[in-house]
Amino acid sequence: PEPKVARRLLVLTTAYSSTVWQTDDSPHITASGTWVRDGIIANNILPFGTRVRIPELYGDKIFVVEDRMSWKKGNNQIDIWFAEYWQAKNFGAKTTLMEILEG
Repeated sequence: PEPKVARRLLVLTTAYSSTVWQTDDSPHITASGTWVRDGIIANNILPFGTRVRIPELYGDKIFVVEDRMSWKKGNNQIDIWFAEYWQAKNFGAKTTLMEILEG
């Protein structure tokens, strides 16, 4: 079944990769204790396990909140994990609508 949208939120979307200087001394482990992988995002407000979509950028792809960002980043921002530094750098920063999914 199609996941239902609980709410929509305008967010600043940025990107990061598993480099010590972008994260911490365990760059391949998320704040929730999982290994980084495609589909992981960081956010400081949403609970771990929250599923979201970013339809303007990724269509129906579902991302899961499993990481946190620096407190300096703010609450209405998400960081998408990329495997390579250059991918994250090339992504840049985009303001877009995020859909928070139910359940």
